[in-house]
Amino acid sequence: MKYGYSKTVDLSYEDALDRVQETLKDQGFGVLTEIDVQATMKKKLDADMNNYKILGACNPPFAHQALEAEQEIGLLLPCNVIVYSKEDGRTVVSAVDARAMLSVAGDDAEMQQIASEVTQRLRHAVDAVAAGESVQA
Repeated sequence: MKYGYSKTVDLSYEDALDRVQETLKDQGFGVLTEIDVQATMKKKLDADMNNYKILGACNPPFAHQALEAEQEIGLLLPCNVIVYSKEDGRTVVSAVDARAMLSVAGDDAEMQQIASEVTQRLRHAVDAVAAGESVQA
């Protein structure tokens, strides 16, 4: 099952991380959490790995709609966006497919509509990083 949308970009890890936060903001998302996977693996396991962050992105109006429709949907929030460096110097930016993630909530039409709009906006944010431009919702 495809559960995300990715683009590999010719940006440094730091530049891609900055850009994705900007483009998420353009799409109405804020970053609620930031998990530095590389630092965590080093601290907990003394394991070295590439730069890797998980951003917990939230679009408050859509989160509110989803929670109004189904309070337990909070188990699936926020929407994760990952940024990680590759050995070739390029960077990968990926966003969860909210439709796939929320499919566990059943066939509720309202939830499917919310998930489709969230997925579209996350894809626009990832595409904007790859294109080097802002894309307004």
